[in-house]
Amino acid sequence: MHAVTLAWVVLATAIGGVLSVVVAAALTLAVLTKIVHHLVSLSAGVLLATALLDLLPEAFSAQAPPQALFATLLGGLLFFFLLEKAELYRHTHHHEGDEHRHHHGFDRQQAGRGGWSVILGDSIHNFCDGVIIAAAFLADTRLGVVTSIAIVAHEIPQEIGDFIVLLNAGFSRVRAYVFNLLCSLLAVLGGVLGYATLDRASDLIPYVLVFASSGFIYIAVSDLMPQMQRRATVRESIPQVLLIGLGVLIVLFLTHGH
Repeated sequence: MHAVTLAWVVLATAIGGVLSVVVAAALTLAVLTKIVHHLVSLSAGVLLATALLDLLPEAFSAQAPPQALFATLLGGLLFFFLLEKAELYRHTHHHEGDEHRHHHGFDRQQAGRGGWSVILGDSIHNFCDGVIIAAAFLADTRLGVVTSIAIVAHEIPQEIGDFIVLLNAGFSRVRAYVFNLLCSLLAVLGGVLGYATLDRASDLIPYVLVFASSGFIYIAVSDLMPQMQRRATVRESIPQVLLIGLGVLIVLFLTHGH
């Protein structure tokens, strides 16, 4: 049973990391411009539904004190806020021509300031994702699958943004692809180490699930939704709402569908 769970963790982290990087690298900038805001809307629905309908209920069904779990949720939200302040957890879902209101050359300026910090932040991000996936699979296989999908749903637009920033920083397409791929493989390392640790300390699993929820909620509310608010016309808002709803339905189907 333990070997099967570990295999799930390795498979989910490897496929998720590689898939997001391959999608980002394979598409042209013109295609990325057209799809990235749709992916942002879909991933917001998936992240919020996974956090509020699956991870948090699973964590609070354990024997951990509710006050301690809420304190973990609060601490997680503050942690991601501070990490983003330090530019080690930045979300780069924008680029020239995507209708976000930045001055011309904004992405090149951002790349000049943070090409390598994007790589460092992405490495930390992916390692933590691996630990989160391991905790979810140790709690329940279906929860692990849904959590992995939620992470991939966010990682694809995240990797698209990172890929564009690295290109603007002067990286060749191949070099940007290689660095993003190496960063993504840290999710596998995080998954294996997370599994080894949490398998021996199962009492920590509810806290890791709550911490994961804080990250999902923070990303959706502080990053994804403000991006969607910039596209405020009715014509733009209707697809956003539909895609958010689709994200929620996907999570409900995977966790409660038969």
